[in-house]
Amino acid sequence: MITKGNIFSKPENTKDVPEVFETIFKNRDILIERIITNGSLKTPGKWYDQDKDEWVILIQGSAIIEFKSGEIINLKTGDYILIPAHTKHRVTQTSENPNCIWLTIHGNLK
Repeated sequence: MITKGNIFSKPENTKDVPEVFETIFKNRDILIERIITNGSLKTPGKWYDQDKDEWVILIQGSAIIEFKSGEIINLKTGDYILIPAHTKHRVTQTSENPNCIWLTIHGNLK
């Protein structure tokens, strides 16, 4: 089946939602998501600890990702990173204007 979408389109009725996850593709080996954050996103105290590697590209906006190891990475439009499985991390800041648009790929990527 052929599917079509636009990475920059805004989902309806999400104005007051701080973060929107949209599955673009999923099978038993891989998950591709688009994530839109609105600038108010903060995850204090919460660490992501994912079972799969995560490749992330910031399509629009700017953001800061903090790792439990103490490393902090500033991302701007076009930057990408590979986060190995079980690397604890959190997003501590996202831009509001423009909103952040992320594309993530989860799987065994190493």
